[in-house]
Amino acid sequence: MSTAALPAERSQASHRMLITVSVMLATIMQALDTTIANVALPHMQGAMSATQDQISWVLTSYIVAAAICMPLTGFLSARFGRQRVFIWSVVGFTLASMLCGAAQSLEQIVLFRFLQGVFGASLVPLSQAVMLDTYPPSQRGSAMALWGVGVMVGPILGPTLGGWLTEYYSWRWVFYINLPFGLLAWFGLVAYVRETPLDHSRKFDFLGFAFLSIAIGALQMMLDRGESMNWFDSREVVIEAMLAGLCFYLFVVHIFTHSHPYLEPALFRDRNFSTGLLFIFVVGIILLATMALLPPFMQGLMGYPIIDIGYLLAPRGVGTMLAMLVVGRVLGKIDERLLIAGGLLLTALSLWEMTHFTTQNGGWDFVRTGVIQGLGLGMIFVPLSSITFATLQPRFRNEGTALFSLLRNLGSSIGISVVITLLSQNIQANHAALADYINPFSLALRMGVQSGALNPDTQEGLAALNAEVTRQAATLAYLQDFRIMMWIALLALPLVLLLRVPSRQGRVEAAPAVVD
Repeated sequence: MSTAALPAERSQASHRMLITVSVMLATIMQALDTTIANVALPHMQGAMSATQDQISWVLTSYIVAAAICMPLTGFLSARFGRQRVFIWSVVGFTLASMLCGAAQSLEQIVLFRFLQGVFGASLVPLSQAVMLDTYPPSQRGSAMALWGVGVMVGPILGPTLGGWLTEYYSWRWVFYINLPFGLLAWFGLVAYVRETPLDHSRKFDFLGFAFLSIAIGALQMMLDRGESMNWFDSREVVIEAMLAGLCFYLFVVHIFTHSHPYLEPALFRDRNFSTGLLFIFVVGIILLATMALLPPFMQGLMGYPIIDIGYLLAPRGVGTMLAMLVVGRVLGKIDERLLIAGGLLLTALSLWEMTHFTTQNGGWDFVRTGVIQGLGLGMIFVPLSSITFATLQPRFRNEGTALFSLLRNLGSSIGISVVITLLSQNIQANHAALADYINPFSLALRMGVQSGALNPDTQEGLAALNAEVTRQAATLAYLQDFRIMMWIALLALPLVLLLRVPSRQGRVEAAPAVVD
């Protein structure tokens, strides 16, 4: 390299770093909001004088809006320009966050959370698309590592930050915290991210959008409300399931028969991309389902305060971040498939250890297993993000990143619904099985009575005995959920064989030079 070229190279590297910081701020802001509000719900419920079912709409409205609007990212970016859509998404998300913090009624906060979901839907896929186009193929591993830190660590650290803000300040600060992120992200996007060429010829496929939106919205509603409404015993849940299935079928038929479909079928001809979607769906299940189980296990069965739970779960995010940064540097020197397989095995190992938890476990057990699982997820996410888009044509990148994020979110929603449902069912089944041992011939019961610890001859004694049986049944149910997720991680291993590692020449370069 000539001496004259060095300043230009440094300037280009500096420009890329500024773009990275800008899109990372937007990514972290959106990723945090997927979980940060969860721990503040009881405080919001009291402030708004709402029932448990009513306050759950604060989460439901955000999830449904984001899921419906995420697939719009590709069309909006092509028609109006990626930078313009990105900037307006950041501005809208930040303003909606401020309105959520200032809300004075349940109706207001549900509406503003819906707007948050609408504007936030594009932030993660657009940030990934910008990163992929900013860095050459040789540096995309490091780029995906930096981007992945926000996507993966944000939801993990969200409950910790949300619990701390709610405990020491107010639940409103769970939303106000987005203001500095939003302002800095806006400034960086305006100053450093260039606009992409516009495609005015692209037509909006309203029918395809309607089919997909109804399918996703109905599925999310079914997953979110199914447990509280006893699933298919509820007419509402049955209607939502039928609507989701019918509209998804119509959408698939439509995109294969329409001349200008909402999503081009050519997207799915890329083998790595299609396999990557299946993989990220599995990662989504494990990422948030574990976080949905551990806090109630630690608080309800072990008596940990919510703030301590946040501190004990935070190292999981640290493990994820460390793995991503290390893997980002070795990517290209080690086969991506080996890294993904190693990450799945580490994740399965941590879940196997969690199947041996008891209510006597110390904090170090949660930290150790959390770090191992974080390392495993970090090892999966970076090479998976890189290899999924390695051979995908740049013209499909906006739609591809939107689908990648959508499948991760759907995996998380389905994973949480499944483990919570199984938890409830297994508690009942375990309670019935353990209750069979409560009889005059039970050695353990006789020893408990003789020692004075149990007295089944009084109402208080029976209540205490039933409480202990329920506690043990719940403990077993949590361990059964951890075992199911361990098998999910192991059963995903064969998917590695479907991935192909392209040669350096086979990797798709960044998009052509963009215009100001």
